[in-house]
Amino acid sequence: MQVQSSHDILARLKSDDKGALHAIFQSNYQPVCSAIQRLVPDHGIVEDLAQEVFLRFWQKRHQIEITSSLSAYLRRMAINEALAYLRTQRFFEEVSPAVESDSDAEAQVMHAELEHNIQEAISLLPPKCRVVFQLSRFEELSYQEIADKLGISIKTVENQMSKALKVLRHQLKGYL
Repeated sequence: MQVQSSHDILARLKSDDKGALHAIFQSNYQPVCSAIQRLVPDHGIVEDLAQEVFLRFWQKRHQIEITSSLSAYLRRMAINEALAYLRTQRFFEEVSPAVESDSDAEAQVMHAELEHNIQEAISLLPPKCRVVFQLSRFEELSYQEIADKLGISIKTVENQMSKALKVLRHQLKGYL
């Protein structure tokens, strides 16, 4: 069997080729499970969440625009799925039928505000700096992988990350 590029397999996927989904599933199931397993220790739940990732991927196949690698995109989906699961579990475990206390509500508001401010601070980064930061922190690529992917030196990656962290520390100093 000939190895297909991510572009080719995504084109097949968007033309509703279930065989493309099967190929993506076969080559990415274990990495997706591994990404989820780091956050959710229950093997059965990990498998359920991994299947949910591929189901969502299939359902959104016509809207998906992947600018990085397919495997990195699926890992990010897996992490998001695990985090969503953890949020719902925490909600159901911690929130009683009674009204939340003021301190819980305040903590949730502060958490939401922090998340918003983090996203806003990231959006303020210069474009190249933001790309390097996102590849490092969200797609979990090594500096070498980022350098190879962007065609830049590792030293440039290090400098861009240093710059990004400095800007983020300054923008988020009220929360640190």
